[in-house]
Amino acid sequence: MWFRITDLWVHYAKVAAVRNVSLEIEKGEIVTLIGANGAGKTTLLRTISGLKKPTRGSIEHEGEQIEGKPPEKILRRGIAHVPEGRRVFPYMTVYDNLILGSYARRDMEAIRRDLEKVFAHFPRLKERLRQRAGSLSGGEQQMMAIGRALMAKPRLLLLDEPSLGLSPLMVAEVGRIIRDIDKDGVTIILVEQNANMALKVAKRGYVMVTGEIVLSSDTAGLMGNEHVRRAYLGI
Repeated sequence: MWFRITDLWVHYAKVAAVRNVSLEIEKGEIVTLIGANGAGKTTLLRTISGLKKPTRGSIEHEGEQIEGKPPEKILRRGIAHVPEGRRVFPYMTVYDNLILGSYARRDMEAIRRDLEKVFAHFPRLKERLRQRAGSLSGGEQQMMAIGRALMAKPRLLLLDEPSLGLSPLMVAEVGRIIRDIDKDGVTIILVEQNANMALKVAKRGYVMVTGEIVLSSDTAGLMGNEHVRRAYLGI
């Protein structure tokens, strides 16, 4: 299996935020995690990217155990994290924010090519290259946050609530961009409260409740599940 989590537990002090979580992802998939606020989705992504250490359990990527490794080593393995809330550097230009994503790389010609790929996904960023990041709209800042992660040349991209606070039109645009990134060969774990968008974009999904995975299926199965329809799709 290309990526696997087995029996993962993560605590904040004595409180278990993630409990006995196991999941698997094949290379090239888009897999979504859906659930309410506080379900443990963000903690799980933070643990994968090395920002949080697990209490026990394992995370395996391409045959190597990576749980507990520092974030810079996780990034160098090709795992990039777009955190909730965009986290842009508002007083720096769009260009400088994007180039920061490539800080662990030394292949300047390849970096230039990847910057052009980012502009192909997000042409508006090229138009605003010398603007301060803080002057962009919320949707443009989200594009830039994703673009910055792509500059690390990831094989696995962790997206935490990319549609949060965006207009319905912009949510649809983000969904299209996620599919395009996947077509470029990037595997994606998508955390979303907007279950409608997430289940349309992803191939498979996991439902998290109070730190545990309570349901997993392909997205067609989840969209047909009565609990998911009532709790997350508003049907």
